[in-house]
Amino acid sequence: MVDGTESLLAQWQGHPDALIAIIVLQVAYLLGVGPLRERYRLADRVDPGQMLLFSTGVAVLLVAVASPIHTASEKYLFSAHMTQHVLLTLAAPPLLILGTPDWLIRPLIRPAWAYRLARILTQPILAFVVFNLMFSLWHAPALYESAINLHAVHLIEHALMTGTATMMWWPLVSRVPELPRMPYPAQMIYLFGLTIAQIIVFGGLAFSAEPMYEFYENAPRIWNVTPLEDQQIGAVIMKVGGGLLFLCLLIVAFYKWSQEEARQNQSTRNTRQRP
Repeated sequence: MVDGTESLLAQWQGHPDALIAIIVLQVAYLLGVGPLRERYRLADRVDPGQMLLFSTGVAVLLVAVASPIHTASEKYLFSAHMTQHVLLTLAAPPLLILGTPDWLIRPLIRPAWAYRLARILTQPILAFVVFNLMFSLWHAPALYESAINLHAVHLIEHALMTGTATMMWWPLVSRVPELPRMPYPAQMIYLFGLTIAQIIVFGGLAFSAEPMYEFYENAPRIWNVTPLEDQQIGAVIMKVGGGLLFLCLLIVAFYKWSQEEARQNQSTRNTRQRP
């Protein structure tokens, strides 16, 4: 076992291409809500809360690709890599979407072809299938080993995961009327499906009799866990992280739906009582 935990915690570094992409994303957003908003009169003001949400999403991306989590995932621990995937697919995308004003997106979908493409990509069934298929495929041993050993493939993996996760989140948290959220009953079905969609990946990882990934089987041990135990921990991180999040959102959607129904029923009763 390598006793490198303390030195690992000090390793805040990342690949230049990933860091540049994240910096460009933040700069583009600041230009959009600042000089471009004023120049093209997109809006009178910017919601500071939205700016905070977007910047928090960018910070989550930085933690995923430049913190010790990244170093541990590339050298030592499958569980760290799974934590990285949770940050890239479940934490950052909804923050980025919620932090982007509708008036900033609207000019981008003004061309008819762009609007049609956006409608297709944010269609709930397609988004659901594409995200879960992409997530499952990248955890197949052959593709996973290619990603962990080849930086270019790893970059593609993370870009596709984050991109399809953004598709998956859009029908749940959109703030753009032209690309709307689903009604609450549909959200509950969608979220329930998300809680069970990754069972195959989870089951394969959690109940395998031996490690699935040769890279981590041969990696130095920095904690007192076997490669198989590390794999099982990663499976739990994936399932518990996603399952609890989607379950909580399902409860919230049910509560909002019940409140909405109560308001509509009250409005109907008030209308009938008028002379």
